Amino acid sequence: MDLNKEIKKLESVYLEKPQRVFTMYLNTDPASQDNQGGEWKIHLKNGLNNFETYLQEDGDSDEKRNYWAVKEKVEKFMQDNEPDLKKSVVIFASSDETIWFAEKFQMPVESKFYWEEQPQLDQLKEMQERFPRSGVILTQKNEIKTIDAQLGNVNDTNLFELDLDTEDWRMHQGPHRAQPSMGSGGAKTSKQEEYESRFEANRQRWYKSVAPKLDKLAKENDWQRLYFVGDKSEVADLQAAMNKEPYKVVNKNLLDHEEMKVIDQVVNQEDDDQDK
Repeated sequence: MDLNKEIKKLESVYLEKPQRVFTMYLNTDPASQDNQGGEWKIHLKNGLNNFETYLQEDGDSDEKRNYWAVKEKVEKFMQDNEPDLKKSVVIFASSDETIWFAEKFQMPVESKFYWEEQPQLDQLKEMQERFPRSGVILTQKNEIKTIDAQLGNVNDTNLFELDLDTEDWRMHQGPHRAQPSMGSGGAKTSKQEEYESRFEANRQRWYKSVAPKLDKLAKENDWQRLYFVGDKSEVADLQAAMNKEPYKVVNKNLLDHEEMKVIDQVVNQEDDDQDK
């Protein structure tokens, strides 16, 4: 999803009666004290019913009919996605279906509902500012993982693995990580030592050869921020070989960790620190 494009599209929307734009920011974070018992369902029901009550009193049958169409679609989306909810849901919708934006995010929001001429984009823009399209590059010797993320969500992952025989970097898309085999027993120790010695001797050259591939990814994905994660020396060599400057460097070996846990430790932790 190109969020910048979506925001620009929504900024141009203005609907006159009986058409209106529905905006919903719903906090569904299970870790939130306000959601310990699934209270988001109550917030959703109350938020939707408030507009229905107002429109009943207003007496505009066309606008009321339009709202009912939107309400039905929103309720269906929430019902269908309930098992997979994250920290928040953001929806923009119109009854004629020219506007339908419904996304689950790993960022909290303040629950708000609107039925107005224009979509209310303030919270979405704040989320975009806090977590724009970003790249996380994790190093661990002859393996480099990239995570493409935005607004707390993981868009894509890639694993670059160095073939020590050909000295070529091979890219695997998705979260899968191949585990190198080092044999067993004494052979394993000897082979491991030989591998580590060879890697250290050639690390700068090998990282320099993969850097253009990573720069290309950064450009194609329009990464506004770049996070480097890994051993201090490895990160320094890779960083020096790349064109794009880092937004943040974290000297931890997290390549084997699940992608969302990496995001929480590297990106979201930064937001938490700023909020304190």
